Parts: sequence; structure tokens; C-alpha cells
Amino acid sequence: MKRLKSLLSLALCAAALPTAHAQGSASYPERPIRLIVPYAVGGATDVIGRVMARYLGEAVGQSIVVENRPGAGGSTGSQYASKQPADGYTLVMMVESSHAVNPNVYAKPPYDPVKDFTPITNIANVPGVMVVNAAAPFKTAQEVIEAARANPARLNYGSSGNGGLSHLSGALFGSTTKTQLTHVPYKGLGPALNDLMAGQIDVVFDNMPSSGALIAGRQLRALAVSSPQRLAQLPQVPTYAEVGLKPMNDMSWYGLGAPAGLDPVVLKKLAAAAKTALENPALVKTIEQQGALVDYQTPQQFRATVEKSNQAWARLIKDIGFEKL
Repeated sequence: MKRLKSLLSLALCAAALPTAHAQGSASYPERPIRLIVPYAVGGATDVIGRVMARYLGEAVGQSIVVENRPGAGGSTGSQYASKQPADGYTLVMMVESSHAVNPNVYAKPPYDPVKDFTPITNIANVPGVMVVNAAAPFKTAQEVIEAARANPARLNYGSSGNGGLSHLSGALFGSTTKTQLTHVPYKGLGPALNDLMAGQIDVVFDNMPSSGALIAGRQLRALAVSSPQRLAQLPQVPTYAEVGLKPMNDMSWYGLGAPAGLDPVVLKKLAAAAKTALENPALVKTIEQQGALVDYQTPQQFRATVEKSNQAWARLIKDIGFEKL
């Protein structure tokens, strides 16, 4: 009899679990949310992540605290996020560099960009920009190419870290122009830009959100941008396609995700809140001022974007003969 009562008690508890879980999902969010940014303060991911955190927090009804965890070109923070509970209280910036480039440049990637995450939405598409110190002798991309050809491996470029998008952009530049530049990895684009302005490195293949203000302030000089047309903010700067570097003329995606296994009710809430945030004129204006374009996607659409991008980068890395890390 005692054993029967114990079994009945366990059965009742088990039956109550789905109800309790559903109630927890229905009341989400009940406390502040973390947004893991796997790059240093000041980079494009950080800039977009902080803007999104502000307006998504307003839409979902809770504060969202940004937590920067840079390292390994975005892999350190992304791996950390993938190991967190899938309860909706840890979100992560899923960007092309960390979730399409990195998984294809490492021989043993520390996470699966699709299986280990729950895609929520794309936030924006961001044009890349080739920048040099404003006091540098280079006035055009062609001048950099000519200098690199005349002095193999003498010119260097900074990146957010080994295997990141800025690293691969430099490698693609070398492959496309048949030149050799020396790669200098940093823990994020912010530190790389600081050294660029200090004259310690020659060029950075950056994104507009992190370099835009420095270009406007005449601390950096833009030589080319990766957008379909010239940017309204930089009408004098040609696109990569215009200077004969068409393979580099693609924009990058910057999205939002969570650890794998996120409850569908919580996912629905976050996706709806993200849509509301991305329709806010103040957010749209802020993103566009960075040279980026807002691009809301449903969770299903964003998952397809991540998968398609991974396939494209796998082909590109093979084509340029990049040796996996």
C-alpha cells in the first residue's frame, strides 16, 4: 500500500509538471534578461546589440542587460551562451561572423550554429567598410592594393580575432587582389580600431556601425563599402564592386537567438516583441544612422538564413584555400 501511494504521488507530480511549465511560460519574463554579445565593446555587434536590448526590453516588459564576452572571433561568448539554460533569460547575438564564418574556419568548432541555438530574428543587415587611418597615405583601395603588391606581407590588417568575419574579409581581399597582407588578431574590433587610429596597423575590414562615427569624425578614412549602392552617409566612397572587388560586396546579417530548446511559448513572445521593437521608428532611425538596414525575420526565416549562410561560407572558404584553424 505504501509503495502504491508513492507511485500515485509521483504520477500526480509528473502530471502537474506540464501545467506548471505552461504557467511559467505564460508569465515570462519575470526578471531581467541577459544578452550575450560575443565581441568587445565598441564593435558592430555591440552597437547593434545595445540598441536592440533597449527597445526589445521595452517591448517585452523587462530590462535586458548586455554582457560582453569577447574572444576567439566571437566563439568564446557564443559557446558560453549555448551552454546556458534555455529559459529565455539568456539571449545571444547570432551574427554572420560567429554563426556562419567561425563554424567553417575551425577544424573542431566548439558549437553547432544551428543545433545549439534557437534563432529568434535577424535584426539588421550591415555593410562592411575598408578603413585606414585618416593620416595614412592611402586615398583609395587601389593604392592599398598597389602598396601590398610592391611590399608583400609588409602591410598588415587588424581583425576581431582569428577566424572572424573581419579576418576572413582580409583573407578574401588578399585572394581577390593576389596580394599578401599580415593578419593581426585582436579581442574585438574596438581594440583593432584603436590601434588603427594610433598608426599601429594599416587597415581594418570593419562594419559601418563601429567605424561610422570615426569616419564622420575624420579619424578614419573609408576606401570601399559592401553595399548594393553607395551609402547615403558616404556618397563619395565607392562600393567594393566599383573598385573591382565584387566578391567582397555582400552585407552581413546581425541577429538574435537563444540556447537550443527554447520553449515555443517563450520563443513566440520574444519574436513578437522583436517585431515590435524593429518597427519602432526610433530604433529604425538609430540603426539606419549606423549605415545598416533593419530586417525583421520570423524564427523560421532566420533559421533558413543561418543555414544558407553556413553553406555559402563553406564554399567560399574552400575556394580561397583558407587553412582551418
